[in-house]
Amino acid sequence: MAFGLKKRGPSTFERAADGSMTLIEHVRELRTRLFRASLAILVGFGFGIWLATPVRTLLSKPYCDLPQSIDPETGKCLFVQLGVADVFLLNLKIGLWVGLIIAAPIWLYQLWAFIAPGLHKHERRYAYIFTALAAPLFAAGAVLAFFVTTKGLEFLLNVSGDDIATNLEVTRYISFVTNLILLFGVAFEFPLIVLMLNFVGLASAKRLLSWWRVAIFVFFAFSAVVTPTPDPFGMTALAICLSALYFGAVAVAFVNDRRRRRGQELYSDLADDEVSPLDLSVEPVGAAGGVEAATPVGAPEPIAAPTPIERRYDDMT
Repeated sequence: MAFGLKKRGPSTFERAADGSMTLIEHVRELRTRLFRASLAILVGFGFGIWLATPVRTLLSKPYCDLPQSIDPETGKCLFVQLGVADVFLLNLKIGLWVGLIIAAPIWLYQLWAFIAPGLHKHERRYAYIFTALAAPLFAAGAVLAFFVTTKGLEFLLNVSGDDIATNLEVTRYISFVTNLILLFGVAFEFPLIVLMLNFVGLASAKRLLSWWRVAIFVFFAFSAVVTPTPDPFGMTALAICLSALYFGAVAVAFVNDRRRRRGQELYSDLADDEVSPLDLSVEPVGAAGGVEAATPVGAPEPIAAPTPIERRYDDMT
């Protein structure tokens, strides 16, 4: 028994890329992808609420590892809660952040699937590269922020002296740590901006390298503003990391420029008007030959009149 295979039509991605989708279809696709992304974030939020307490304990570790945070009577790390529902609201906030991170592959894919049909093939390839680099760079910035927070808290608590009891309010402390992690993570994305300027052709590698003095000054000024302590340790660590990432991005830009120049060495010593392979030599044009007279057309033959309809058929037809 033979089964016929159903011919599949173009996919949604192909129809969106070639412009055959209507405006209403685009709106429906956006609604569907927003619903999927919201559902994924809602499920991730459920897992985030379950992980809120361990995450809050992890964020409290830089402070709880210091001797000043230990209560001499109970031997535990204690925070202060000013409002009745502060810890509950803090857990909701942490759960939302954790849910966004857990559901990131799904909602980022939904966002990308809606935007990608409008991009060219090489633009999609660059987007894949930048996305693959953005996540590790943000994670590296978050780790550095966690390390700087530990050293910064130790410096700040030692400044207060032994005659002052320091108890940190839990919501302000968690907000301080998360904001610092977010700020350091975003700062580590700066090399991607440098690479984007080079890949789109706005700045060559030599020009980017010529800006190194200004870049280092900006990195140290930015680090002095965002680090939580006035000690030079955290500021120097962040500035050195940003400078190293900048020079790494410039090195990648040199490789990209060399790839673009590949195959252009053959024409490097020629002027712009000499590159074309066209033969521009002038050849004389001779006189044209005579035109023969046209042969006269004979008169048409007469057409015989058609046979009457009653004579075309016999009695049988």
